[in-house]
Formats: sequence, structure tokens, C-alpha cells
Amino acid sequence: MSIKYHLAEDTIDHKDIDRLVAWLKTYPRLTKGQVTVQFEEKWSQWLGQKYSLFNNSGSSANLLMYDTLLLSNRLKNKKVVVPSVGWVTTVAPAIQFGFEPLMCEADQDTFGLDLNHLEDLLKKHNPSTVVLVQVLGVPHKMMEIMALKEKYGFFLLEDACAALGASYQGQKVGTFGEMSSFSFYFGHQFSTIEGGMVSTNDKQFLDILRMMRSHGWSKDLDRPAHEALVQKYQVNDFHSPFVFYEPGFNLRSTDLQAHIGLGQLEKAEWIISRRQENHSCYIRHLGSKFYVQKPPAGSVTCSISFGMLAHSTEERQAIVNALVANGIETRIFSAGNLGLHPFWYNRYGKFSAPMADKIHHCGLFLPNNPSLKLEDVDFISQVVLNSVQKSNLAVAA
Repeated sequence: MSIKYHLAEDTIDHKDIDRLVAWLKTYPRLTKGQVTVQFEEKWSQWLGQKYSLFNNSGSSANLLMYDTLLLSNRLKNKKVVVPSVGWVTTVAPAIQFGFEPLMCEADQDTFGLDLNHLEDLLKKHNPSTVVLVQVLGVPHKMMEIMALKEKYGFFLLEDACAALGASYQGQKVGTFGEMSSFSFYFGHQFSTIEGGMVSTNDKQFLDILRMMRSHGWSKDLDRPAHEALVQKYQVNDFHSPFVFYEPGFNLRSTDLQAHIGLGQLEKAEWIISRRQENHSCYIRHLGSKFYVQKPPAGSVTCSISFGMLAHSTEERQAIVNALVANGIETRIFSAGNLGLHPFWYNRYGKFSAPMADKIHHCGLFLPNNPSLKLEDVDFISQVVLNSVQKSNLAVAA
């Protein structure tokens, strides 16, 4: 059956395309330039951070955060706590850069880092870094996380790639750690086609991020930071624009995508309110029947999809079958337990923990995007409820 309700719908609408076409007819610079800088500044103002760096994806944003920490020479060791529930590129840079990753169980309420297991890892290993995912736009228990940060003294990297617009007690996610990452991929809260952002309040991190995004050169630094490097290494002025201070990447995005991002920011609050409204409607229908995430009090949830756990793998299959039969797209909850994927267990052995495993074996996504109306959410929810009722009757028979 053809899909009627997609998990993801493009947030780039006709008005956005018309606006882009009008801009393109002015024959502007399309590669990274001043529009990228404008988007970074507008994003920082909206988020509430001093600095932001636009790049080509949320995955690249995570890569840049890890490498920036490494190059800062501020780490006491290369041990890093990583989440069992998230995305592969939340964890992959730890492996790629030679960190020692320590996987953490999922929290029973938010599906973020389990606080008890996290503290056990902190006590036993004294890691320099903790990577936290704000899972599916449901804020984690940030008061408790920040208390552990104060107690054990680690750097916090906040992966908010799928949580843009969510907030905890009035503070936007992505503003708690030393650095945070966001994704503007198709289907996320809003889109720049492809794109990501790293935000920070730390000027040293910003300078490293800017260099590592573009080849390791100093051309994107402000004048004082650039001149400090020129003087430190006694660089000839003629060579200075093309001197590489670090082994960098090319992870730049473009002014075309930044232009789209500026338009998306203008409707960010509307997008957030629609996603939250749909999420709340799902909770009303399904929250008492299935295991769902429970955000801390005073939180704003902004989910890219609605996540839920069936009571068993068999029940999940019955729900999936009914959804597919009704043209409703679905998939596994995020990537399930990352510790049960070959990239992890081929190196470190399988990571098994009760909550992460339950998410892996019983979790699924339901559509949530601004184009869905509340009656659509009503219908999708009813399909789920009917599928379980029929399945139970079949078992009883």
C-alpha cells in the first residue's frame, strides 16, 4: 500500500522555494560566505549561545565537537561516556579519534543517559567527557546531569540533533554543555536540505571549530586569532592565507543552505508548537496504554517522530503490520541499542542493558511533522490501538 502518512515531511515549503528563487536571481555567491555568517549569528541569538558554526551535517557537527576537545589540550584523559540510545555518528567519532568509549544504559523516563549507571561509570573510570543525546526531542533530566558535571568535572557534549526547539525549565536544549550539535537534515525539526550546527560559549573551541571545518587554516578566524597564529609560527604574510595549522577537514556548507536556514528560523516557533501539539495528542491516546518517554516537569518536547515501546517484539510486529496496511510509515526507535550493532560489538563486545534492550526490541516511531493535523494523529493512534486489540483477540482465540 502506498504511504499516506510519512515519518518525515519537508519543512521547506513553496514560500521558501519562491524566496530562494528570488534570491538566486540576484546571482549571489553560493559557496560559504556572508549569508553563512548571518545564519550563524541569527542561530546563536535564537538559541542563546555566544557562537555557532554552520557545517554540512549534524554528523559532521558531532565529529567537529570531538576533534575540537581533543585539539584543545584540555582533556585529562581520552575516556568518554557515550549513550546506548542515539545515532551511530554520536559514537563513531570517539572510535575514529582513538577515545576510549564507555557505553551507558538508557534512562527509564527520557531514554537519555541513565543517571545511576552514569555515576557508576564516572566513579570507576573518571572520564574527561560525557556525550548526552536529547533523545527524540524529549529533554533529559538536566538538573541531575549538571549536578554530576559539577561533582565529577567532565566536559559535556550535547547532541541535540533531533531535539531542536525542545527546552528544559525555560532553557533550550543545546545550551547546557561546553558544545552542542544540531542537525538540519530533511525530516528534522527544520531543514536546510543538508546541514548542521555546533554551538558553544567558549572562544577557544570556536577558533578550533572554524579551523577544523575548513582544512585547518586560519582564514575563517577573527583578525586577532589569525594574527596570533601568524606571529606564533612566524608565517610569511604571502603564505598566511594558505598555512594549515591543524590537520583539518572540509565540512563547510553553502550560502544557499544558509539562506534556506534563515527562512526556516523565521517559522521555528510555529514548527515547534505544531510538533509539540501533535506529540501531546499522541500522549493522550497512547500514553496510558504503552511505554513512552516521560519528560521532566517544565519541559517543552519537540519531537521529530513520536516514539513508543510495545509490550513485546510480537506486539510491535502486529502494530507495524497494521501501520503499513494503513499507509502509515514507521521504523525502529532511533537505532535501538547501539551496543547491539556490529560497529560496536566487533570492537568492544555486545552491550546489553534492560532499558536499552527494551527500546531495541520493542520500540517504534509514529509520524510527527507540522503537516499532520490532529485528526491525522487521532487516526494513526486508533490504528495502533486497534492492532493491539485484534492481536490480543487472536492470541486469546
